[in-house]
Amino acid sequence: MKIIKRILWALLIVFIVAQFFGPEKNEGELASIQPFLAETNPPEDVKIILEETCYDCHSDHTRYPWYNKITPVNYWLAEHVEDGKKHFNLSNWEGSSVKRKDHKFDELIEMVEDKEMPLESYTWTHSEAKLSDAQIKSVIDWAKQVRIKYALLPKPE
Repeated sequence: MKIIKRILWALLIVFIVAQFFGPEKNEGELASIQPFLAETNPPEDVKIILEETCYDCHSDHTRYPWYNKITPVNYWLAEHVEDGKKHFNLSNWEGSSVKRKDHKFDELIEMVEDKEMPLESYTWTHSEAKLSDAQIKSVIDWAKQVRIKYALLPKPE
């Protein structure tokens, strides 16, 4: 019993020390999303959906919940944000080719249609991010319109 007590104390000390360390935060400016919004011109309802369901993981600006101050949760959240930005980064839109942008919108349509986005783990703590069928339709209709626009743009030779 004495050894178990020592192990528990050691684990508690490690947990307390770990609270002084954490990953770098994703706290860029919301203005970095403006080129994406200007180019894709989402209707107001879709803008709200994007803000509530996409910005935190798919831009350079994350609103962190209170529990992000707890290690190891903060590392888990940082990994989600990094992975989300790797796949679809609204803040890094201007530098992408038309072909890449079109492909990202194709993926967006597929992920939202299949209800793979937003992630279920995100909607557990962000109930406003759970999309209704009408919201899903709005996002998909907008994304399809953007893809039509990209299809009409000249492609580089």
